[in-house]
Amino acid sequence: MRLRRGLTVGDLVSEMKECGVLGAGKIGKAAELAAEMFGDKDYTVFLTLAGPMVPGGLRRIISDLIDQEYVEVVVTTGANMVHDMVEALGYKHLVGTFLAEDKELRAKDIGRIGDIYIEQKAFRSLEKWMYKILENIPEEKRERISTVDLLFEVGKQIQDPESILATAAKKGVPIISPGFIDSIAGFHLWVFGQDKKMGIDPLLDVNKLMDKVYEAKKVGVIILGGGWPKHFALFANTFREGVDLAIQITMDRPEPGGLSGATLEEAVSWGKVKPEGKAVTVICDVTIAFPLIVASALESLGKIH
Repeated sequence: MRLRRGLTVGDLVSEMKECGVLGAGKIGKAAELAAEMFGDKDYTVFLTLAGPMVPGGLRRIISDLIDQEYVEVVVTTGANMVHDMVEALGYKHLVGTFLAEDKELRAKDIGRIGDIYIEQKAFRSLEKWMYKILENIPEEKRERISTVDLLFEVGKQIQDPESILATAAKKGVPIISPGFIDSIAGFHLWVFGQDKKMGIDPLLDVNKLMDKVYEAKKVGVIILGGGWPKHFALFANTFREGVDLAIQITMDRPEPGGLSGATLEEAVSWGKVKPEGKAVTVICDVTIAFPLIVASALESLGKIH
């Protein structure tokens, strides 16, 4: 690989692709597949999020991809949407340290995600804000609602233009999170439901997911961090014999047999990726690899300068 003055991100990733081996080669191939997904309007692109993608700094990249119509479906853990909400409420994730004294952080009412800090008061404000939104949803709708519809209602109330939820609501992109109850806001829903009608029906989320699968001419999927969102998106696509293009970025390993570390080659055996499909697994921290891949792909399409 050759470095030179004035090298763009796209140039650098092209050097990686030409090198073709190890992690550099994987990032180069991933950028090529991302450009193919983003550049072909026949593709419906699914983006899956697990792990601290919003606290880790990817919020604006994700919302921009939705706004610019490169991503049509998001499948995510509840936690990422919780962190999108607290940012929209004006709270910030702070740079901390892995070497923290966690008892001291606890005393200061600060929660830690790796080397990311967040004040716990953010979640108390979120609880009050969520209750107001829930109160404004008609009771008959609240009684049996999908997370897609619930998060759409939330997104409509957010004024922050950098919010993933607000952008998705504006663009009509479904945010699918049937595991949303496994989040701070999910427990807020449970508390609210002790006195008021509140019923989340995850089968309604499957309806929306399968609509997107069956409507698609081609499917591309970008998997950030693995987890259940990876399985949910991929298994849904077994009903169309698998996805056509797939990029996975993970730090997990395949040896223990867990899904987050499973290669996309393994996914072919389950019918999640077509045998003739194109796929690449990048073993890297998502916060390093994903911005490089997206920037290079958009640069190659002439969409970024």
